[in-house]
Amino acid sequence: MTYLAEMGEHLHQVAKKKGFWPENVDDIFITKQLMMIVSETVEVMEAIRKDQGKEAVAKEMADIVIRTLDLYAGLEESGYVDISLDKALEEKSKFNKTRPERHGVRF
Repeated sequence: MTYLAEMGEHLHQVAKKKGFWPENVDDIFITKQLMMIVSETVEVMEAIRKDQGKEAVAKEMADIVIRTLDLYAGLEESGYVDISLDKALEEKSKFNKTRPERHGVRF
């Protein structure tokens, strides 16, 4: 097991223990979890915009990673994915190297 998988599983077990995951996971729940990651991203923007300091930015970035790893572990557990996050990152990184600058778009 890799570091990301281990960390994701740990974070997921904590989240489940704290009541953040229902017994039956469905598409609506997954969608809500994705939007919580978006919410954390907005919090990073606000920390920068409101000049809350480097520590606030770092903590909000940590929240994004925590929610993302928790969600991926939950996706694996619920059968939404059947590839490790490490493998998905490796494959996507390899593919991105073949793409043109800015992936062919202006911004």
